[in-house]
Amino acid sequence: MLKEELLVMHSNRYTILFTMFTTMILAFVLSSVYSNLEEQTQRNVQADIKKNILSSLGFTPEKGKPWTTENVEKIFKSSVTSFVVDKNGNVIPDMLPEDIDPKVTTNAYPLYKKMNDGKVDGFAIPISGKGLWGTMYGYFAIEPDGATAKGITFYKHIETPGLGAEVDKPWFQQNYIGKKFIDENGVLIGIQTVKGKVDQSSPEAYHQVDGISGATITSRGLNEFLLKDLKIYDAYLKQIRKNYNS
Repeated sequence: MLKEELLVMHSNRYTILFTMFTTMILAFVLSSVYSNLEEQTQRNVQADIKKNILSSLGFTPEKGKPWTTENVEKIFKSSVTSFVVDKNGNVIPDMLPEDIDPKVTTNAYPLYKKMNDGKVDGFAIPISGKGLWGTMYGYFAIEPDGATAKGITFYKHIETPGLGAEVDKPWFQQNYIGKKFIDENGVLIGIQTVKGKVDQSSPEAYHQVDGISGATITSRGLNEFLLKDLKIYDAYLKQIRKNYNS
């Protein structure tokens, strides 16, 4: 009887130890898989953001050859300079956009400069604000003159398909190209999405774009947060305009 009890105890101990060991191995494997997936997800998110910055600045993939993560990283590294400015228009030395922690960093704003054969060919700033259903995130690009829209893109939003979600579409984004966001006196006025089509005979047409049918709240939100974000960079852009026109 004692022998049988010892065998049972030994068997139970083996089962417990085996279960613990197996659980530890599975936990380690799952943790590694989760960590790798999380890292890959973050890489994909960052690549998508960089792709949007490039798109806003006028970069386009070759026909029939969609950008890969490697393509995006290569183009971004070779053609875009990233830096950080404060509200006074000063470049903050030894600081990059990825160093900004929104929870603790104040008065530091990311800015991206497109270079072409050693010359400045545009700037891009992040834009974000409320649409109809939630926050919209994108990038707004500016010509070297510091006064003209070069492009606009959105990489995250939850607007209604066929309505507010049209901000994703080329027809809408192309409306912004060439539009001014300052008036003749150099005062920042933004770019306004109007109801229907822009009246080209209007003296305000230079800073207006065609609206999206049925997306009044989305359009109004875009008008407001684009102006809000341009104000953040206004001091820096004033310097750009001054140097460009001198």
